[in-house]
Amino acid sequence: MIRALYTAASGMSAQQANLDTIANNLANSATAGFRSRQVQFEDMVYQNMITPGSPASAQTSTAGMQIGLGTRSAATEIIMTQGDFNQTNNPYDIAIQGSGFFQVSLPDGTLAYTRAGTFHLNNQGTLVTADGNTVLPTITIPSNATSVTISQYGVVSAQVAGQTNATQLGTIQLANFANPNGLTSIGNSLFQQNLVSGNAITDTPGGTSGVGLLQQGYTENSNVDVVTEFVQMILAQRAYESNSKVVHVADDMYSQINGLVR
Repeated sequence: MIRALYTAASGMSAQQANLDTIANNLANSATAGFRSRQVQFEDMVYQNMITPGSPASAQTSTAGMQIGLGTRSAATEIIMTQGDFNQTNNPYDIAIQGSGFFQVSLPDGTLAYTRAGTFHLNNQGTLVTADGNTVLPTITIPSNATSVTISQYGVVSAQVAGQTNATQLGTIQLANFANPNGLTSIGNSLFQQNLVSGNAITDTPGGTSGVGLLQQGYTENSNVDVVTEFVQMILAQRAYESNSKVVHVADDMYSQINGLVR
């Protein structure tokens, strides 16, 4: 019965982590470029009361008896489904249709990656994120530009006052990963690579590596499905209640055993 108390408690702890993840998903349901996460569970160590395969007689062996000691939250996986597009008509807002991430240079010089294409210009005319981080490769818009065009293949062009033809300013490149679901979230809609995700593979939009195309004047909404999250929340709540009921029943049984000595 003591085993049942700790086993049920592990289930309650795992569902608490599940609920925390669901709460974060719902809180970011309106965050541009946000990617929802899903908790993965695994069973814990088993106690061998009778080892499976041990001899029951000279000719037979027993199936054994193992008692599990609960569950735990093993990992959270990023869900990389496409979010809906929101038209803004802002020439510096860019959405990725398909796979891939924008490359961003952080203040400490490290690289980060994002799906949030809510860009603007800083005081030097450089394309930056909402937090002021430079988008790579660096694109600088002339101060006398009258219009800016970003093609679906990432080519940035500007119509400059006094010139007949548009001036090509550079090409936006995207990064992709062998396992984007394993990226590390660092906040501010940014990700960083690690051993699980693999190294970044950069390419121009629509290139041979499989990265998507760009849509100027759009932002990508969060991919959180609110209805699905509410269903998962109810399931987490019921699982938590079931485990708490086991704790209550085990406690009652233990109390009855203690009463036998009276």
